[in-house]
Amino acid sequence: MNGDYQPIPGSTIFNALRDRPCIIMAANVRYVPGVMKGIFRAAKDSDSAVLIEIARTESNLEGGYTGMTPSDYADFAKEAAQEVGFDIWGLHADHITIKKGTSEDMAATRDLVAAQVDAGFTSFAIDASHLFNFEGGDLREELSHNIRCTTEIATFIKDRIGEKSFGLEVEVGEIGRSDGSGMVLTRPEEGVAFITALRENGVSPHVLAIANGTAHGNVYDAQGNLIEDISIDIDQTKAVAKALRDNDLAVRIAQHGITGTPRDKIATMFPMGDVIKGNVATFWQNLAFDVIKIYHPDLYRTMWDWVQTTKGTPDKKPIEIFGKNAKFTFKQFYDELHTLSPEAVEAIEQLAYAEALLFFKSFNSYGTASVVREYMKSQ
Repeated sequence: MNGDYQPIPGSTIFNALRDRPCIIMAANVRYVPGVMKGIFRAAKDSDSAVLIEIARTESNLEGGYTGMTPSDYADFAKEAAQEVGFDIWGLHADHITIKKGTSEDMAATRDLVAAQVDAGFTSFAIDASHLFNFEGGDLREELSHNIRCTTEIATFIKDRIGEKSFGLEVEVGEIGRSDGSGMVLTRPEEGVAFITALRENGVSPHVLAIANGTAHGNVYDAQGNLIEDISIDIDQTKAVAKALRDNDLAVRIAQHGITGTPRDKIATMFPMGDVIKGNVATFWQNLAFDVIKIYHPDLYRTMWDWVQTTKGTPDKKPIEIFGKNAKFTFKQFYDELHTLSPEAVEAIEQLAYAEALLFFKSFNSYGTASVVREYMKSQ
């Protein structure tokens, strides 16, 4: 057992569960007191492996839109795991996004990754999918910039982290991207070409994020009402996963954008074993704000007004404006959100605990922590 409750390599979790019909929850809490502890308590009680993650836009060397550097977020996660006494978890740097691929962009990305490694992150998601070239003559041309940048940063991580193992996620399709014909979905041959090229470059990812019809964050209808999101193309996801298996590529799928997806649909429709990682982010933000609305109504109203003033547009309903932009309050109201009343923090923790149990159950991840422990003994 990992007695000091430090994060273990993401590679250990992915490899141990690669052929199991389960999904590992990757929880991005953007940090409000109580959420992490509730998730870790649920992980411990359900014996579920879990990842705690944060994206580049949310936590970078300048603090991102949460106001936290990588070391800040890592410290909060480690403190929560230690307090609960849970050992089978990884610390995942999600969406290390590379949008330009220029020398300046790559240098800044290396600086961020170095800080993440030094902070104790044990898993990394390189996202150079924005560099997809729709005008390329073949798959290699379309993916060439993504392949180059992903290879460079993956190699940098390996060199920086030294002898330690780490989890690696890569991305071939920008989630939610559209062209003239509608949503752009990742093709099976595209996934195979991408992973094969990375392998040829000495990079061996564990997880592949694809474009399969989903979108990040809260989803609203044309009238501005929050709705459940069931837009994930299950058949396309299965097809990509099958192509990876048929080509002996030991890579599974990361499902992004799960907030709003009904959990009964996850339990009954998601291809467990093809999808191995499920990102849950905005859900935890919504949960925390629902509690703050009751326990700290004045703070909630102040945040609401700030979002409407700074982000509002006349063509959107206030509820949609807040739902899509409330994430920017984390930095603006950093001190207030990190000093909530004990009663509010307790309520947030208990809600996060209960909701995390439902996710772990719908992901079929009960008992996976013991599987990982046994795997660690065999290595």
